[in-house]
Amino acid sequence: MKKTALIMAGGRGERFWPKSRKSLPKQFLSLTDDGRTMIQLTVERIRPLIAMEDIFISTNRAYRDLVLEQLPEIPPENILCEPVGRNTAPCIGLGAVHMAKKYEDALMVVLPSDHLIKYHQMFLNALKDGCSIAEKGSNLVTIGITPDYPETGYGYIKFRPDEAEGNAYAVDRFVEKPDIETAKEYLETEEYLWNSGMFIWKVSTVLDNLRQLLPDMYDNLEKIGDAIGTEKQEMILEKTFPELESVSIDYGIMEKAKNIYILPGVFGWDDVGSWLAVERIQKSNESGNVVTGNIITIHCKNNVIQGGKKLIAAVGLEDLIIVDTEDATLICDKGSASDIKMVLENLKICNREEYL
Repeated sequence: MKKTALIMAGGRGERFWPKSRKSLPKQFLSLTDDGRTMIQLTVERIRPLIAMEDIFISTNRAYRDLVLEQLPEIPPENILCEPVGRNTAPCIGLGAVHMAKKYEDALMVVLPSDHLIKYHQMFLNALKDGCSIAEKGSNLVTIGITPDYPETGYGYIKFRPDEAEGNAYAVDRFVEKPDIETAKEYLETEEYLWNSGMFIWKVSTVLDNLRQLLPDMYDNLEKIGDAIGTEKQEMILEKTFPELESVSIDYGIMEKAKNIYILPGVFGWDDVGSWLAVERIQKSNESGNVVTGNIITIHCKNNVIQGGKKLIAAVGLEDLIIVDTEDATLICDKGSASDIKMVLENLKICNREEYL
């Protein structure tokens, strides 16, 4: 069966402010030493499995030119521009109706655009396993990450170890981000995986689940699908997409559907959720500092410092995040990295849009 991919690239990456902005969000930035952007790396790692003409990018209309610039081999008609953000269920539904129009049916791999994978072949093997399972009947497949510490920032998925389909296990339930004690309990049971937000299914399967579980959304998506390729395509999309309920695929489909399987993934996954991830993906010096740019450090330990041509001299600092751009500088204690979004909230309240 034809293999396709939908890469979700509409996010704002607010926890990577001040480098990530409305005009250039995280997925279009390079956070690794090789200079390639997050979305370029996402496409590159699936190329051995999925042809470029079968890769679709779902993004904000404002980012269409960025996608064309960074991924010139993607067919322009495969860049799906959402008029407004409506969470992952409408995003995936829009991709599914476009694929249904082009292929009638196909396997659909759904991936975020801002994850990093260390071991590409192991990742591809997981995708292949997932495709094999999704091709059977009406199975919905997700890839879970085998946890190696009690993380409180991820959702978890409990699976049934005694109910398997190939290398995957039947899903028991999805659970929200836990507190630290609950996360430790999950880790001890060895029956929970981190929710990675990666999915594999047939186009017909996900559309059928949308029809059953989110019927109003399905009806509107059907209107959009009928208009694809006609002169009314943009008008119908502009009118109908904002009417779709803003709901995640987890809540709208995965928590209620049947035949859900999860593949344990062990391939060096990182969701690159905040500046703290830079410590995991870039090399640190002998003092534990991760520095980029024109930086001098004196008696500094375990800092993340991102700069450019301007000299940054840091003295006696420890466990800080410092990010310097042309018009804004972030200085943040590592323990407060998750509060960076509050800076943006404050800027919005103060109508300082030029810094967003």
